[in-house]
Amino acid sequence: MVATSKIQNKIAVVVKDVFLAPVYLYQGRKIKRDTVRLPEPNGERHGSVQLGKENSESSSQNKPTLNIMIVGDSAAAGVGSETQQEALVGKLIPILQKQPAISDQFKTLYWSLQATTGHTSFDILRRLYIMPTPSEPIDIMVLSVGVNDTTSRVSVDRWQQQIKDIIIIAQRKFGVRELVFLSLPPMAKMPAISAPLNNFVGAKASILDGTLQQTCMTHDNVTYMATDFTRMIAEHSNGRPIDIKVMFASDGFHPSSLMYGYWAQQLSELIVELLDSSTH
Repeated sequence: MVATSKIQNKIAVVVKDVFLAPVYLYQGRKIKRDTVRLPEPNGERHGSVQLGKENSESSSQNKPTLNIMIVGDSAAAGVGSETQQEALVGKLIPILQKQPAISDQFKTLYWSLQATTGHTSFDILRRLYIMPTPSEPIDIMVLSVGVNDTTSRVSVDRWQQQIKDIIIIAQRKFGVRELVFLSLPPMAKMPAISAPLNNFVGAKASILDGTLQQTCMTHDNVTYMATDFTRMIAEHSNGRPIDIKVMFASDGFHPSSLMYGYWAQQLSELIVELLDSSTH
């Protein structure tokens, strides 16, 4: 009976989507026509910062460098913020710089941003193939991918294979010590996507996100980070009702600088945890 019920529910969903297909098509075209195209923010895309006190003990000279690379789509590129300082990488590096758990292990943090608006998993894979092999292994590689795969209607099988290929090249070519895939955002809640298209897109994103999580679980030193959007809202609201739109940029699609800040905080916590566990 349970199996029959599940099959009936799936059939009902398919019938509903077929019935609403013209509406989805109309809404999709309207979004492409009316949504403001925000540029990638200006700012540095690579750099280094000293960790700990400059006048440290001589023993600190033996500490290694920490190499972090952020790779991905428009969210990784910081679209929705005015400058890179207000974007994900710009919020992340200062937080990491202040972490004693990191400065105790490393002397310098080198970082780079390799991200472009519109990039799908295939585009990211191709980018990693084209990029030169780094002179030193990447300790932490963070990937933001999936939104453009959702809207480009990539198949689940193809999505999964491309994620696997990204993992392979990241570990073999870049010597990645810890690979972090960020979860897909709550696309159903994006102000730019109205009902019923938001539910359709959100369901597809959820399927890809579930596949991403399962794929990460089958590989060593690969972590799926389930971004806690509920926590973001709770921390910002402090118990008061807020408009979800404050978490999104003016296009209603990309994160706002506010969301980037909370996102960076959660990511920094994971990075510290991964670096700590890898030394024990």
